[in-house]
Amino acid sequence: MVGVSTIYRLVLVKPELNDYWYEKQCLEDPDTMSYNAGYDVSYEGYHYDTGCIDFPEERWEVCYQRREKEHRVFLFLKDIHKDCYVGYVNYQYQQDLQQYHCGIVIEAKYRGMGYAKEGLTLLCEYAFSHGVDALYDGFEEDRASARHVFQELGFEIAERTTWNRFGTKVNGMTIVLTKDKFQKRGNR
Repeated sequence: MVGVSTIYRLVLVKPELNDYWYEKQCLEDPDTMSYNAGYDVSYEGYHYDTGCIDFPEERWEVCYQRREKEHRVFLFLKDIHKDCYVGYVNYQYQQDLQQYHCGIVIEAKYRGMGYAKEGLTLLCEYAFSHGVDALYDGFEEDRASARHVFQELGFEIAERTTWNRFGTKVNGMTIVLTKDKFQKRGNR
C-alpha cells in the first residue's frame, strides 16, 4: 500500500508482477478503453476500433522491468471497503517535452462513483511528495467528465491542440497542475 485516502475509500497499490492480470483486464475491456479508440498510434497490440491494447502474460515481465528501470510510476487504485481494484493511475517523465505526464483509468463499471477525483488526488499527492513540480495530461475537449475532474483539482489549460480520431480532427488540450497550486488549493 502506497497511499491512503481519507476522502472516501481508496488506497494506492504498487502492483507486483502477479497483479498485472488487472491491468490486462482493463486494457482488454472495450468499455474501459473506448476513450482510446480511433487514434493513429503504434502501440504494440493496439486495436484502432476499440482502443483496447493486448497485454498477454508474456509481456508482463518486460513491462514491469521497464517501469522500474525508467522510474515510471504505475499504481492501482484499490477500494478498501469492496476489497477490489477499480482502476489505475500513472506518471512518467517525458524527456522530449521535459515534463511529467500523468494519467488515470477507472474501470468502466466503476465510473461515476467518485473514484476519479479521489484517485487523481492521491496521484497528485504522491507525485508532489516525490519531487515532481508539475503534472501534465492531455485529452479531447469534449470529454466533459474528465475535464471537470481535472479542473476541480486545479489543472489549467496549458495548450490547445487538435488530433485525428477516426480520421476526423478533434479539439484537444494539454492541462497542467503545479505542486504550489495543488497545495494552496488544499485538495484534501
